[in-house]
Amino acid sequence: MATSTAAARRPRRSSRPTGIAAITTALTAWLTRPLASFHLLLAVFGLLTVFGLVMVLSASSVDSFTSAGSSYDIFIRQVIYCAAGLVLFYGALRLPVRQMRKHSLTVFGGCLLLLALVLTPLGSERNGAQSWFVFGGVSFQPVEFAKIAFALWGAHVLVTKRGLLAQYRHLLVPVVPAAMMMFALVMLQPDLGSTITLFIVLLALMWFAGAPLRLFGVSVLGAITAAVVLAMVAQYRMDRITTFLDPASDPTGRGYHARQALFALADGGLFGRGLGQGWSKWQYLPNAHNDFIFAVIGEELGFVGCTVVLILFGTTAYVGMRIAARNTDPWIRLVAATLTAWLVGQAAINVGYVVGLLPITGLPLPLISSGGSSVVTSMLVFGLLANFARHEPEAIAALRSLGPGRVGKLLRLSTPEPYRPPAKRRPARTAPSTRPGARSAGAQPTRRGSPDARNRTAARGKTGSRAQTRGGHR
Repeated sequence: MATSTAAARRPRRSSRPTGIAAITTALTAWLTRPLASFHLLLAVFGLLTVFGLVMVLSASSVDSFTSAGSSYDIFIRQVIYCAAGLVLFYGALRLPVRQMRKHSLTVFGGCLLLLALVLTPLGSERNGAQSWFVFGGVSFQPVEFAKIAFALWGAHVLVTKRGLLAQYRHLLVPVVPAAMMMFALVMLQPDLGSTITLFIVLLALMWFAGAPLRLFGVSVLGAITAAVVLAMVAQYRMDRITTFLDPASDPTGRGYHARQALFALADGGLFGRGLGQGWSKWQYLPNAHNDFIFAVIGEELGFVGCTVVLILFGTTAYVGMRIAARNTDPWIRLVAATLTAWLVGQAAINVGYVVGLLPITGLPLPLISSGGSSVVTSMLVFGLLANFARHEPEAIAALRSLGPGRVGKLLRLSTPEPYRPPAKRRPARTAPSTRPGARSAGAQPTRRGSPDARNRTAARGKTGSRAQTRGGHR
């Protein structure tokens, strides 16, 4: 009795998890909420935007003061571009999905027209490439918007023909010819970096549409062959390849950018020199606020700052693929996966050539590097993904039953419509020879007065009398 009383008084151990297990349990429970994808995407988008503005201010202060007499010149322009991007983000968040898909061909055709017009005297040349339109001091690259338009239209074509994609002519036409046309127009500028990102969009469309693996082997082989040919045509492309293979061959010439980026990363160490305290932006590292801003992050914020950037883009990849997996609309699934692959793939290429793992291609780091077209289109992509996140079936059910929520009320977002698969087409009418009860080709017609006809009439009379008898018994 005393033993049982002591056991009753003994405090029971808590069965709740602690430490890392508690954090994992809480995170898993939060991710099961209907709008978890939407809220997580907004959080990553906000963090990347704010982080990018801070780093652009730090990395561009010296260059701005040298060129314009003010340390805030490039930063102010970046803020203006971010404001324009937020407008497109909000527009993409509110735009109905059916309207996006309906007008995808028109938007894609307009982008092709702009890619052709930029090669005329209407376009402007910068850094050896005629890729910009300049109106009233505002410049933009049409190829950045063409990437999104190609993803929207390509997904529409592949989803419409998804029952025929086992045949190569339906899988490749007209998506691949249209992509080749875009590649040709962009290479005429010339802009190899944008051509690479367009190729990523094409590969992502084919991959997530279920193309066979041998097609990707042929595509990669063709891309390598084209890269070798293009490198042999232009000397500066060959210089990039030779510099990548041997950075020390010309440390003050062709290999200057790559070596200075590595020096900046090495100087940062674990925690960095401090925000705004880096030396590379003092004309030691060209394009410090644009193509090589990741090196400035490593110098001023160290390995920890670089890890934060990689975690943010890794989270973007996870959320984008989660949105694609949780949707039932096949067009949304294909577009979300393709845009995520392009956005994260471009970030991987930028980080890769800064740390010396890839040849320099001149691609900006999305939402972090300075540049109008890149920032605006990256925000537009996040707006599309946020819109798709609200179209997850569980999210639609929650929004319809519980209301728009705080974020929905703040942004005045309407309740999304659930996905309704298109009605199946009626099967084609069978030929008379194959209909049940039809006469075979060799059968002879039955005359009215024949014995067969009289037997059928008598059988119908008996059947009718039996039906009347059953009706009378009832």
